[in-house]
This record gives sequence, C-alpha cells and structure tokens, in this order.
Amino acid sequence: MRDRTPEPIDPDLPVGQRIQYFRERRGMSREVLGGLVGRKERWVKAVERGEIGQPKLPMLLAIAEALKLRDVARLTGGRPLPASMFRGPGHPALPAVRDALNAVGAGGTGPPAPLGHLQARLDAAWRARHAAPDHRTVLGGLLPELVRDARYAARQYEGADRRRAYALLAGVYNLAQFFLAYQPCADLLWRVVERSIMAAEESEDPRAFGAAVWLAAQAHRDVGDLDAAEAVNRAALETIAPYVEGDVDLRAIWGALHHELAYTAAQAGERATAWRWWDEADAIARSLPASYYEPMTSFSRVIMGAHAVTVAVEARQGGEARRQAARTAAAGIPSQPRRGRHLVEVARAWRLAGDETAALGTLNSAYVAAPETVRYNGYARRMVEEAAQGPVELRQDARDLANRIGMLV
Repeated sequence: MRDRTPEPIDPDLPVGQRIQYFRERRGMSREVLGGLVGRKERWVKAVERGEIGQPKLPMLLAIAEALKLRDVARLTGGRPLPASMFRGPGHPALPAVRDALNAVGAGGTGPPAPLGHLQARLDAAWRARHAAPDHRTVLGGLLPELVRDARYAARQYEGADRRRAYALLAGVYNLAQFFLAYQPCADLLWRVVERSIMAAEESEDPRAFGAAVWLAAQAHRDVGDLDAAEAVNRAALETIAPYVEGDVDLRAIWGALHHELAYTAAQAGERATAWRWWDEADAIARSLPASYYEPMTSFSRVIMGAHAVTVAVEARQGGEARRQAARTAAAGIPSQPRRGRHLVEVARAWRLAGDETAALGTLNSAYVAAPETVRYNGYARRMVEEAAQGPVELRQDARDLANRIGMLV
C-alpha cells in the first residue's frame, strides 16, 4: 500500500503538520515564518514536529496571518474560526497608518516642526485617546501626519535636539502600537516595536527606553514568548534603575514594568512570583501622587485594582478573580479605552468563576465605555461568540452585542 500524506482538512492532523503544510505551500522557509511571528526558526521546527505544545491562540492568530489564512480552524481543525472573530477587522484608517509607517525617504521639506510643538501634539493625541470611546478612530486620524513629522524631525535636528526628537519619535511609535493592537497587521506591529526601541536608544532618554520596552514585553508575551518578555522587561528595569529617584514619570514607567513582570509570571503559572511583582508595583503606585496617571501605561494608584484582576485571571485563580472583580468592577479609571479594557478583564474574571450572566453584562458595560475596545479585543470577541452559542437565556443578548461589534454568530 502506498504512503499517503493526509490533507490538512483531516480532523486528526496535528496543528504542527498543518502549519508545515501551509508554510510549504506558500514557499516560505521556517526562518521567514519565525521572523513574521517574532520567534526563531528552531521554534517553528519544534512546533511543526510536535516537540513542544500547541501554540496559544494569540500565536495561532499571528501564524494564520503570516500564512494568509483567514480561518484559524485551518490550523486547528474543527468548525470555522475566522481570524477576524478574535482580532477584529482592520480599522478603516489602517491603510493610511500603514503607508505612513512604511514610508521611506526624508518625508518632508524645509525646516522641521519645532520640538515643543511636536511634544504638544503628542500629548494632545494621548489626551484625545483617553477621552474617546472610539479611540482607534481618533488615533487613525492623527497618526499619519504625526509619524511623518516626527520621523522628519529626527533626521533634521542635531545634537541634543536630535536626541529629544528621537525620544518624541519613540513616543509616536508607542502611540501607533495602541492603534495597531488586535488588528490584522502583526508584521507591521513588530516593525513598530523594533523602531520604537531603536529610537528610544538613540534618544538616550531613560523614560523613552522604559516605555518602548514596556510595549515590547507585551508584544513578546502576546505571541507566547514569555522568556523573551521577561528578559527584555528585566533588562529595562536594570537600565533605568539609576535614574528613577526624583523623576515621577520615570518612576511610573518603573512601576508599570514591575506589573508587566507580574502579568508574564501569571501567564507562566508562577502565581507566587506574579503576586510578589504585583505587590512591588502596588508599593510604587502608592508612592506616586494620588491623582497621578501616566498617559501611556495608565500606571497609577487607581490602576492597581484593575491589574489585580488581570493577574488573578491569567493565573487561573477563579476565587481570587471573582473577589478582585467584585472590588474593582466600577474602578474610577480616567480613560475610556482603559476602563473598557478593565471591564473586559472583569468579564473574564466572572467567566472564570462560572458566572456567564455577569460576564455578558460586564461586556455590555465595556461596550458602553469604549465600543472599539470590545470590537477589537480578542478576549471580548471570543466571550461574545461563546455566549451566543451558550445558555439559551443569554443567546439573544449575546447576539445583539455581537451585531453591535460587527461579528457574525
């Protein structure tokens, strides 16, 4: 009997072999695929051979995107799971933002914008983001011109002004990452992550560097590379440690990096370590002025309750997640998109605790606070889809919410 390689539609075909099939069908090397999803060639090889566990959903989404597969089920088997169900569709402004980020050349003529003016525009963009329920729409309108002007300034200025311009450029790239998150553009997101760190290094500004690495750690964690997330995070803490005292903004970045280590440890199942890092982050938050709110990381006293919900959920501590959710469901976070994100985390906590009704109700509250957060957040979309197929008494409400965020269920 001749040997026959099973087709990828075979429900018994392992995920790794499916990845290998579609990779080879596109004529793509393991090195290229690994580069597109932020991993090494040997990791791709180990996945394809089944030598390590199945990648988690965020990584599967990244792989599906790199292989130009719209349906994640082509990698996992089972019923159709369109990638847009988890990542959301691309925002209408994404092509314009992509063009600005991909542009080459000087990008302008004449004298560059004054650095004080660029800083004011960047600060205004952060304020607009926090105030807007549809924050991606706001950022999509601001980013193309801001990216072009900041890049041009970094090329034109000299000396100390050039270093300051690079710090501003890193901040613009950080803002762009908030727009790109959960959209079908993993390749672009990784380029922006790398450019942000490079610009921050050129700036020699500890705040710019800490902020860029804060986002880089999240990017590594979102694709399942917890070791890299922890490594870059610890490196940033070591780098900025000598400059923390006396600088409130840098101290907030310092605290945010402590929480990121808590988040990463929780995902790794290291509960005691996660809560130790959370305790240290909480102590740093309490050392900040009561009304302080760092605009990029949201680090502040008020955010620590929200962070506790996330740590409990990621550590799969159902009882603790329920307690933290009950304590912080109405947290007074002064940012609409961040409040919406917190409510998504509260919904995850209720779902982990087995309360599907509370989870769906909280998702509806998240939608009221920040519709675009729910529309693009992968966790939110997954919970809505599952509720629409879940208990009969919840299905209609879930389908109504699904319709509002553009999902077909």
